Amino acid sequence: MTITVSVSPEIERKLSDRAAQSGRDVESLAREFIEQGVNGEPTLDEILAPFRRQVAESGMSDEELTALFEEAREEVYREKHGAGQ
Repeated sequence: MTITVSVSPEIERKLSDRAAQSGRDVESLAREFIEQGVNGEPTLDEILAPFRRQVAESGMSDEELTALFEEAREEVYREKHGAGQ
């Protein structure tokens, strides 16, 4: 099926920029976006929304969040590689 969709110049520019950044043509990127919308596949923003909301509600600063992630990463590393190494 072939369809024609009109978008604002700003959206056209953003779509062109995203296509260029990903090394794809505008048509295939637009098709992917439409398919994701029709198939109900969540976007990364939608997937991360609950986490972002929890962080915002917690009042945690960027520095505290970074420290939390670094601590968790170090813990996983220690578990994987042994605490004594």
